[in-house]
Amino acid sequence: MRKKFIYWLFEHSQRIYIKFKKKNPWGISAQELLTYPKDSFGYHLGKLLAENNFELLPKVERHDCYHLLTNYGTKVEDEIALQYVCFGNGKRSPYLFGVLLIGTILLPEYYKYYLKSYKLGKSCNTFHHFNYKHILLLSFQEVRESIFNTQQILQIQ
Repeated sequence: MRKKFIYWLFEHSQRIYIKFKKKNPWGISAQELLTYPKDSFGYHLGKLLAENNFELLPKVERHDCYHLLTNYGTKVEDEIALQYVCFGNGKRSPYLFGVLLIGTILLPEYYKYYLKSYKLGKSCNTFHHFNYKHILLLSFQEVRESIFNTQQILQIQ
């Protein structure tokens, strides 16, 4: 019941957040990303989206890039943990603070997962600020290796 409530909050708050976000949408579909070179960040992003039957959310495309980089899933607890990674990495936004607050209060049984995620974000190189549209053609492996050390990559695989 708690997870369903958080999921409902995500769905409704996301629409409002996107409406007021001042970024331009990429205008790229998952199918288009699958035409990129097979070793590219863009191809891997397209594959992730296709496997989950998703499309990029306009104006917040980087969120799906965070999923790809960290290998975090899309269950409610994973979405909250991903925000902890971003918080540890230096990202700050009202939406992020809201997710952390509500998620931690309503799902405290995942606190160890959240703490581990925060520490991962804190210990890796900064990635939350990248313009991911500009790196879609770069090697996925090289992008990931520029952010995470070998031990961290093994931890998230």
